[in-house]
Amino acid sequence: MVEFSSGRVSLPQGAPPRDADADRARLRQIHQTAQAGDLAHATALAQAALADGLAHPMLFNLAAAGLEHEGRFEDALALLERGQALAPGDVGLSQALGLVLHRLERYAAALAHFDAVIAAQPEFAPAHATRGATLEALGDILGAQAAYGRAESLQPGNLAALSGLASLASRRGQTAQARDLAERVVQAQPNYPDAVMVLAAADQADGRPAQGEARLRALLADDRPTPQQHALAQGLLGDLLDAQDRAAEAFAAYCACNASLQTTYAPRFGAGPSALDYARETLAVLDEAPPGAWAARPAPPGLEATGHVFLMGFPRSGTTLLEQVLASHPGVEALEERDTLHDAMQAYGRRPRDLEGLAAAAPQRLAELRDAYWNRVAREGARPQGKLFVDKHPLNTFRLPVIARLFPDARVLFARRDPRDVVLSCFRRRFGMSGPMYQLLTLPGAADFYDAAMRMGERLGADLPLRHMVVRHESLIEDFDDVAREVCEFLDLPWTPALRGFADRTRDRGIATPSAAQLARGLSAEGIGQWRRYATPMAAVLPTLRPWVDRFGYPAE
Repeated sequence: MVEFSSGRVSLPQGAPPRDADADRARLRQIHQTAQAGDLAHATALAQAALADGLAHPMLFNLAAAGLEHEGRFEDALALLERGQALAPGDVGLSQALGLVLHRLERYAAALAHFDAVIAAQPEFAPAHATRGATLEALGDILGAQAAYGRAESLQPGNLAALSGLASLASRRGQTAQARDLAERVVQAQPNYPDAVMVLAAADQADGRPAQGEARLRALLADDRPTPQQHALAQGLLGDLLDAQDRAAEAFAAYCACNASLQTTYAPRFGAGPSALDYARETLAVLDEAPPGAWAARPAPPGLEATGHVFLMGFPRSGTTLLEQVLASHPGVEALEERDTLHDAMQAYGRRPRDLEGLAAAAPQRLAELRDAYWNRVAREGARPQGKLFVDKHPLNTFRLPVIARLFPDARVLFARRDPRDVVLSCFRRRFGMSGPMYQLLTLPGAADFYDAAMRMGERLGADLPLRHMVVRHESLIEDFDDVAREVCEFLDLPWTPALRGFADRTRDRGIATPSAAQLARGLSAEGIGQWRRYATPMAAVLPTLRPWVDRFGYPAE
């Protein structure tokens, strides 16, 4: 909370004079009310004071907190921005702005405010903790680890920092460490949502799913979780029920999770053209393009990389496993799911029809976009000099026309897995929300999106003249050395036994995808054929997937 002394009364230009002593007394009363723990009353007093024309950082902060409690985050943001305009250097307002922007999932903007707070008060632990949560949401796992650690060192026992560190340990499959950290949180504050979910995941990993189920049911009966946390707890409950072979109940929990997420994110992603609409229109553009539209003159890799590879397919198809295997090679620099093609997509991908302009773009324009790509690669921290650079993003499948036009010499690794397992896994997992991920919240939506992705992948080597190799996920699991050798041969890499050590490397790297903890345990066939346990709900989408099942050579049943 902002201290009463942290700001001065601010008056808009031209405002009538006020009774300074009366204003100070009023502010003191509001501050004392808040300090006494009566936040509801303090918030009401702050709102009334603002309505009377009194302006002070504490008032904006308290009034905004009241709006946030009502779920009115945009209104809270507008109020805090108004306060910051009157008191631009106030640290409390910057912290509050960062928090509300984080709740609105505008993570880059939130991070800027937390950085400003830390620049002004380097030892303010809460700012480091919230900065860690924002970096984690942005996928910067190593940065989040450092920020949480800094917060905990400045303020031992900071619950947000401990819970964040527990979450990161859980991501890495470090179950004992995750449990220890989360236990410290719930001992201080029972039913702390994120910590409870870490403990439930640890229960599942330790073979005690019933215990984890009990934890989550208690959390779901509490009013503390946000709508997003409530949905995520439902999804995790599905995992724990699945681990007890209660597939029907598990599916109901997954449905509840996804229905809640659909409701929460419908204003952002449920209106207007969907990611599926975009994908289908992109396919139509390719159908109408003249032969050779996406061909380009050779373009050697930038940043002095020795080679350039795009690793794609579809979410939950095995791209993360393949990336981690390749990242274990000393001759490879891999980058995980960053928007490296942002500039090209802004220029020629806002609408599918914009791709027609890319097909006609002059060589100089293509060179500029290549430079922008490599600049982004460098800003994301990749150092591919003297190495083969692997750019992994499952959904780059839908950007294949851009890749073919800008990087004709690049190679493509296309991850493939049983379509039924892919779609079920997409439906069951919890991703950071975006337009494409919103598409995966229903089985029909996921199946249709998968169908569009595979239709795009089928253009490789034909409309999209890129050297490519399909890597079958099940084959990599069953015959690791032989498949890994074939991949190395395709990429002109020497074979090395270091590839077998990908699990150890996974625990050391910051991996943002849902499969991180599983990969940390090494190769596993536990996900193969899981769709059969959910055959009844999957029946509705099997007609969409069956052509791909047949084409890819998977058994019918």
